[in-house]
Amino acid sequence: MEGEDFLIETERLLIRKFKPSDAADLFAYLSLPEVYRFEPGKPITLQEASDLATERAEADNFLAVVLKASGKMIGHLYIEQRQPPEFRTWEIGYIFNPAYQRLGYASEAASALVDYAFANLHPHRIMARCDQKNPASWKLLEKVGFTREGAFKQVAYFRMDEVGNPIWIDAFEYSRLEGTDESISLQVEG
Repeated sequence: MEGEDFLIETERLLIRKFKPSDAADLFAYLSLPEVYRFEPGKPITLQEASDLATERAEADNFLAVVLKASGKMIGHLYIEQRQPPEFRTWEIGYIFNPAYQRLGYASEAASALVDYAFANLHPHRIMARCDQKNPASWKLLEKVGFTREGAFKQVAYFRMDEVGNPIWIDAFEYSRLEGTDESISLQVEG
């Protein structure tokens, strides 16, 4: 996934490396409190979005999801190899602008990223975790061929309560193994 020209193309989307110029589109959704209902963090400022876009432009594990028709960035994907590398396990994640949710963009992008990963990164397993209270996320994973492997009680926390105690979440873990085929048609360039 290295190089400025990295690109995955689907019917409606381009998945590419971040650019510093993505700051305004990143701010458009990462400034919304509702985005953090199931994610760590808090709404960011335009300056923080600018810093984040610049930081992610240098990283290989975050990818921008852009509408082909307009060039607007509508979300982003995350992919990173888990340790140790000999296990050949990668983890994915995604966050989309609420204005573009429930239109099939997230599943189109996630499916394309998984197809790319199996074809080029050669994982044995791709996994994802999501909050049990986030059915949109776990239904997306099931739609793109992931299998629920387990449920974890109080496995993580992203926020503290008013007195500083962690607010623990329960999560589902999903995976898709090499040799399974739930792919969509895509073109990879770069």
